[in-house]
Amino acid sequence: MKRIFFTLVLGLWMTNLVAQHKSNPTQTIQKMKLNAGIITKKLKETKAFYTQLLGFGVTFENEFYLLLHTPNKQAEISFLLPDHPTQQPLFQPIFGGKGIYLTIEVDDVDQIYQQLKAKGASIKIAIRDEPWGDRHFAIEDPNGIGIDIVTHTPPAKN
Repeated sequence: MKRIFFTLVLGLWMTNLVAQHKSNPTQTIQKMKLNAGIITKKLKETKAFYTQLLGFGVTFENEFYLLLHTPNKQAEISFLLPDHPTQQPLFQPIFGGKGIYLTIEVDDVDQIYQQLKAKGASIKIAIRDEPWGDRHFAIEDPNGIGIDIVTHTPPAKN
């Protein structure tokens, strides 16, 4: 009888905890969307690279800002002219061209590899399989950003 009573009390207490957690708005996880931004003088070259080579679309564009989206519209990346008077000082210095990369996951990396080679893309890392299970290759955008194009595959068994 004590065991049943203890189980009932414990169950009611846990139900109350869950209800309190769900009703506490300070613990609500906010929806977030990440949009990486690169400050560059090469807006024209960048637009051509991403739209013509990778099939990105233009979400928004004006004389100092370019917002692009992936072909499936699942992700965006933006580019901004440096030292633009409409921007705060934090968003004015030009990107230095080192220390950043993007990863684009695709269903068929071999197909994309062949398509980009046929378009004359400069392949920086030839297609390869990694022991942890990725098959990928890399290219570089006009701003010096490495772009790793990958299909996740099961790791090789030893």
